[in-house]
Amino acid sequence: MANGKKQKSKKKLFIFGGIGLLIIAVIVIGFIGSNKEEIISVQTEKVEKRTITQTVAATGKINPEFKVVITPEVTGEIVELPVKEGDAVKKGQLLIRIKGDQYQAQKQRLEANLQSAEASLKMRKAELEKVELDYNRVKEMHTKGLVSDSELESAKSNYLTTVASYEGAEANVLQSKAGLRETLETLYKTTIVSPMDGIVTNLNVELGERVLGSGYSMGTDIMTISDLRNIEAVVEVDENDVVLVSLGDTATVQVDAFKDQEFKGIVSEIGNSANTTGLGTQNEVVNFEVKIKLIDPKNTLRPGMSCTSDIQTETVGNVLSVPIQSVTTREGGNMEGEQMSDEGGDGEDFQEVKEVKKEKISKTNEVVFLIKNGKAKMVEVETGLSDDNYISILKGLEGGEEVVSGSYKAISRELNDGLQVRVDDKKSNITKK
Repeated sequence: MANGKKQKSKKKLFIFGGIGLLIIAVIVIGFIGSNKEEIISVQTEKVEKRTITQTVAATGKINPEFKVVITPEVTGEIVELPVKEGDAVKKGQLLIRIKGDQYQAQKQRLEANLQSAEASLKMRKAELEKVELDYNRVKEMHTKGLVSDSELESAKSNYLTTVASYEGAEANVLQSKAGLRETLETLYKTTIVSPMDGIVTNLNVELGERVLGSGYSMGTDIMTISDLRNIEAVVEVDENDVVLVSLGDTATVQVDAFKDQEFKGIVSEIGNSANTTGLGTQNEVVNFEVKIKLIDPKNTLRPGMSCTSDIQTETVGNVLSVPIQSVTTREGGNMEGEQMSDEGGDGEDFQEVKEVKKEKISKTNEVVFLIKNGKAKMVEVETGLSDDNYISILKGLEGGEEVVSGSYKAISRELNDGLQVRVDDKKSNITKK
């Protein structure tokens, strides 16, 4: 009986011992596995000198540099419309004629009034000449004592009254002439001619339609005459980018309708007032209007076509550069000169130094990762201009180093200073031009 109990105890001992060994083995294996350094696959590219051209992208519309919106100054019915949309017109060519019968009748009435006023003026002039002679004769006789003072005063009063009547008749003539000129000007405005050579790019009325003159609100928008020999791209530039743009900057413009063509242009005007959309909302956008004069535009370009532009704001040559995706940010880090050490001081002085270093480490720095001896080395850099592919490096690199250029996940999240990496040769040239 006792032997049986001993055998059972030994059996349990072996079982629990085996389980314990198994648990210890699992823990050891897990510990070893956790200490195994992770190896990250990356792509690299050499730090080289390049020419970097900074550009500002913007979208907008194609518009003629010179265009005139035709609106009538008089109200009436269109009785003549010899042009249609798309027609080429010359300066001084008839565009539209408005019915002017009422203005013609008014002209005839005012001409008659003028004739009457001029006839009355002649009568007043003849009367003034007679009264003036009588007054001069009475004055001469008064000096000789042949007439009394009262007779002289009466002659003088009659003379002054006649002068006033004559001046009134003169004023009536001037008023009639002014009224006639105004009516003639209105009658002249019933005929509208082209102010310049161009193309009828917009026609909003038809023959027989009644239009309102500009005295009524803004008047009827009849048509638009555009000079298509001078074309510009009017684009909207973000408020953060417009400060980089200057008059005379060169630009390339791509028109959606001509996908395989690029048009060269020069910045000719930069807006001073902002165009704001979504004011007061989370989607508020502030843009500024920039005009780009196209050099040698095609005759097939039409106003209103959509376009995109790349404005070249600045170019630097022979400058160290890296792929733009190689530059990322880190909160301080293990970079040289920024690690804290407990050596070299104690007390209040050490505490002050420690706080300064803590503040320095908490800064966000621009960094790149170099490959040295199979490990990533984080280097703080100072960047400058950038284009679509590369960004210039002002400080931190000397040239010729192998900089990590991919993947984006590795650069932005996974890589840290001293981490083991493996260069993927198959993708190392993916960003090279």
